[in-house]
Amino acid sequence: MEPPSNHAILAALRGPTCMAGRRSPVLELKESLDVRTACLALLLLLAGCQPPAGPVGNAALLESLRGQWVVINYWAKWCKPCIEEIPELNALDREHGDISVLGVNYDGATGEELAIQLRELQVAFPTLEQDPAELLGQPRPSVLPTTFIINPEGTLVRALIGPQTLESLLAAVRDGQQ
Repeated sequence: MEPPSNHAILAALRGPTCMAGRRSPVLELKESLDVRTACLALLLLLAGCQPPAGPVGNAALLESLRGQWVVINYWAKWCKPCIEEIPELNALDREHGDISVLGVNYDGATGEELAIQLRELQVAFPTLEQDPAELLGQPRPSVLPTTFIINPEGTLVRALIGPQTLESLLAAVRDGQQ
């Protein structure tokens, strides 16, 4: 069986609930992709299923991450090292088109509360409203900040603990390429 086309995936994501009246895109992906790729695809499907008003809420995210390195950073408004590294993550997302940065609010803030925090902390990269740790086969981080580095094939190659700089994030991606 051939993997579903980008068009089919995007069409499945356009519905308000993503699953209403359709065969689960996750099942189709699991039938045709290896487990690691399916985990990343499931993460991206969940991100694409968020309400449009949320921090991440459009199917374009799935397409934009295809074949790219992904950096997933856990942060909280009360975590000073998290706040200090946000400009580094913003720079990584802005200056390196082959790397996509996604954030996860450790406290699980959603909706307007999350939107306020994103504005106050000047977070410029997309933030997921659901914790992806389980989908990545990882425990929920117990230390903040924590950053996951995922290669273009969807494999978690590094888990970084503590505050990062632009240089340390780029080095983690370079190390993951070897």
